Amino acid sequence: MAKDAQYEILEGRLRSAQLKVTAPRVAVLDAVSKPGHRDAETVYSIVSTALPKTSLQAVYGVLAALVTAGLIRKIEPAGSAALYESRVGDNHHHVACLNCGSVEDVDCAVGASPCLTPSNTNGFTIQMAEVTFWGLCSACQSADISAE
Repeated sequence: MAKDAQYEILEGRLRSAQLKVTAPRVAVLDAVSKPGHRDAETVYSIVSTALPKTSLQAVYGVLAALVTAGLIRKIEPAGSAALYESRVGDNHHHVACLNCGSVEDVDCAVGASPCLTPSNTNGFTIQMAEVTFWGLCSACQSADISAE
């Protein structure tokens, strides 16, 4: 990645999170910063085109560091590989397709963070609620209708 405006933004985000700026960190952050949710293998395939000597293990390490630093978010929908996204700092949720596995963001259902109140906290101070709604995406619904 050439040192352009986007590179400088990513570099600044890494520095503000007290992380050393390295080519793999910038490349991984850039790959995850695009809209959507990506698994580690997809991030690796994006990064490896620009940095062919980068390993999948190195990408996992960078993803973990970026999650710990709060620059990206890791979600783990049931039955799916972990997914990474750049939307952080809010309490949004996700909707996942039971058929094709696509995942989209859903803003908080009701109220401020956390937007769900458990019936019993068991002494915990609740800081966040993570919800995944499951259903069929519009493409899979259309496929089901045309198959009838």
